[in-house]
Amino acid sequence: MVFYYKARPDAGDYTIYMGADKNENEELIKYGLPEDVWFHVDKVSSAHVYLRLKKGESIDSICEALLEDCAQLVKAHSIQGNKMNNVEVVYTPWSNLKKSPSMDVGQVGFHNPRMVRVVIVEKRVNEIINRLNKTRVERRPDLKAEKDASNAVEKAERKMQLKDKKRREEMERLEKERRAEIRSYKGLMVAEKMTSNRQIASAGKSMQEMEDEFV
Repeated sequence: MVFYYKARPDAGDYTIYMGADKNENEELIKYGLPEDVWFHVDKVSSAHVYLRLKKGESIDSICEALLEDCAQLVKAHSIQGNKMNNVEVVYTPWSNLKKSPSMDVGQVGFHNPRMVRVVIVEKRVNEIINRLNKTRVERRPDLKAEKDASNAVEKAERKMQLKDKKRREEMERLEKERRAEIRSYKGLMVAEKMTSNRQIASAGKSMQEMEDEFV
């Protein structure tokens, strides 16, 4: 079971989601998308909360309002963290999550600790939690199928981009050849003109000599 929430409208059209238990968290870790950002209360047990960004956005583009929704939600779903003030919530791109065979179910590490961000949640804000809960939808998604579909779309986009790149390169090559041909043609015309002038000058001199001889 996966719980889906809608962020506050003024933050934009964003979906926040989390697994119902640690086994579901394993599936979310395995089948996350490049646009996903993972949230967790630092150093204590909590839900794994994900924010799905739009294509082209990064972890550093998350606005304060959206960040607050995610941090409040993950704090509210931590037995220990929910009772604490000034809780540290860590978040990082899904692609930075590292899972090794020796780790327990639901446990993760990081490929690059420098890509991990921290936000302090001073206290639980019930107004935010209540608003998010009103948008909650429960689904049993086929995460693998969603991942495969996303990969297929991404592959098609890369193929199209490569095709466009090759087309632009070919157009640039043809344009360079055209310009080189024009320069060569102009050079040829100048050379022919110079040769013709020399021939005329030479012929003129010969006629003059003939006239002088005739006189």
